[in-house]
Amino acid sequence: MIISVYPQSQLVALITQLRSQSSAESALSLTFRATLLLGRREKLTLPPEAGAAAEVAIPEAVLVGAGPTEGRSLGQIAWMRLKRDKVALGGGIFLIFLILVAIFAPLIVKYLGSPPNEFHQELIDTAGGTLEPIGRFGGMSWDHLMGVEPVNGRDIFSRIVYGSRISLLIAFLATLLSVAIGTTLGIIAGFLGGWTDTLTSRLMDIFLAFPLLVLAIALAGVFPDQAFGLQGNQLRIALLIFIIGFFNWPYIGRIIRGQTLSLREREFVESARSLGARRGYILRTEMLPNLIAPILVYSSLLIPTNILFEAALSFLGVGIRPPTASWGGMLSDAVVFYTQPHFMFWPGMAIFVTVLAFNLFGDGLRDALDPRANR
Repeated sequence: MIISVYPQSQLVALITQLRSQSSAESALSLTFRATLLLGRREKLTLPPEAGAAAEVAIPEAVLVGAGPTEGRSLGQIAWMRLKRDKVALGGGIFLIFLILVAIFAPLIVKYLGSPPNEFHQELIDTAGGTLEPIGRFGGMSWDHLMGVEPVNGRDIFSRIVYGSRISLLIAFLATLLSVAIGTTLGIIAGFLGGWTDTLTSRLMDIFLAFPLLVLAIALAGVFPDQAFGLQGNQLRIALLIFIIGFFNWPYIGRIIRGQTLSLREREFVESARSLGARRGYILRTEMLPNLIAPILVYSSLLIPTNILFEAALSFLGVGIRPPTASWGGMLSDAVVFYTQPHFMFWPGMAIFVTVLAFNLFGDGLRDALDPRANR
């Protein structure tokens, strides 16, 4: 029986150790013959009585006390990178908090505020004619944590909390619509190429040339109060989701198209094609899983843009109609009361912090999923 030993220094050390053993141990006829050949492997001959089991290597004996090594998935590796980015992690924690606030808005307002459309005329200075909140800092108190609005005395905290529902709902659904359209057209254009790619690319250029804000104002202005079985703010929300989502898909469509052009030349795609896989199978099982990372990253960066766009439309009076609370609508109402900075501060700060948290989390997610992008 002959086994190979690496390296030569280990073989010499082993022979030296055996020579230094007691005579009783030497009597076990465990004699070794080492042949050192220049430029070739060292050979160690075991005696017959050692048995065949001596040739079997035991991996667990290499690291005594160490458990089995477990592999990590791409998701686990990305999560480890994301945890090291404290800024992005803080942004993600704030976003989770904001989503929970939007979901449990009625419960929060029940204990920490008052109904968002309830007037509190007793908190307004009607006797002096200023119509401003009574007290310092816009009437802030334990009952009204952010003060009250001038003229009507509505609780600002409650309206900020309820306004988060409108902003997040429109931003998330509009982003979902943009991602669905952009991903579908981008992956088809990039994979098929030819006239399909040319037609889709020119369609993206046309959509990108639209003055989106002017178009949104025109569409929102000409729509009636009731259409498609919807009315009031339900129709407004659906209209804003359609306008923002449908006309923003070229941005993510171009990114997915570029990624697809790179992926379709990779070896695993060529292997699947050479094995006779159909286009649908390749798109579904080979291309789409490798596009999940850029889709997630650019979706997280598109959401804050949609929040700003919804706030801009509400500020211009073509978004959510009053008295429903929205951050942009609150900013529009606060313009008149420039002597009451708290009225503009809180909705503006809500938009600023939310957009900042999304951008920080999106940057961290991009670095975690594609660490080469920041080099």
